[in-house]
Amino acid sequence: MHLDVQDLRDFYYRSALGRAAQKVIRDDLVRLWPVARTRGQCVVGFGFAVPLLRPYLPEARRVIGLMPGPQGVMPWPPGQPNLSVLCHETLWPLPTGSTDRLVVMHGLESCDHPAALLQETARVLGPGGRGAFIVPNRAGIWSRRDATPFGFGRPYSLSQLEAQLEDAGFTVESAQSTLFQPPSAKRFWRRMARLMESGGRHIPFFSAGGVLIVEVSKQVSAPTRPGLPEAVKRPMKVLEGIGAAEPTPARRDPLR
Repeated sequence: MHLDVQDLRDFYYRSALGRAAQKVIRDDLVRLWPVARTRGQCVVGFGFAVPLLRPYLPEARRVIGLMPGPQGVMPWPPGQPNLSVLCHETLWPLPTGSTDRLVVMHGLESCDHPAALLQETARVLGPGGRGAFIVPNRAGIWSRRDATPFGFGRPYSLSQLEAQLEDAGFTVESAQSTLFQPPSAKRFWRRMARLMESGGRHIPFFSAGGVLIVEVSKQVSAPTRPGLPEAVKRPMKVLEGIGAAEPTPARRDPLR
């Protein structure tokens, strides 16, 4: 089930709750991937990840926002040349291995074919590339409120998400929960939001944040040439016999 792009835009850019959620998740992503480390790299977002990509615009070689067809697309970033593209959710207009950093938000939990989507993410991510999958936490309260985008689609537990990513061939590098403030626009909770975010990382009672962020890497093993191990195992013929017997000095002719 996909949300409409207009609803996503209104939440993240026009509501106090959405702007607060955007800031918390974006700050965590920047801590995970400092802007300086993306200098000269290709950074791609899928789903509705564009609110998280703005910090990377000055340093990255290229930034692209992919938005699935059932969701719709909007121009982004505002006031600048458009970098967003409408695409099929499991067929992206990117060359294989062309992406260094990939952010997926509001994409995996609402996809009709999550295994095919993960295959596509693995295709476009280059060797050694990193991906960040941001999904609703099944144990958090944000997934139980359909007043926010995190209340739609399939929420995940950490073990479920990690298992699905590993089945797709990724290596899980780190995992965290975030968005500890309640999904409420009431003024009291807005005032308490910063305190709850900082406390949620240290107090066990707040251990279940509303969102999971799992970082993965793509490792590609070196190709092997058929027959090479067998060829290396055979000694070179020119060396055969060395060490088999002690060398003996040649006889000298006594008449010479």
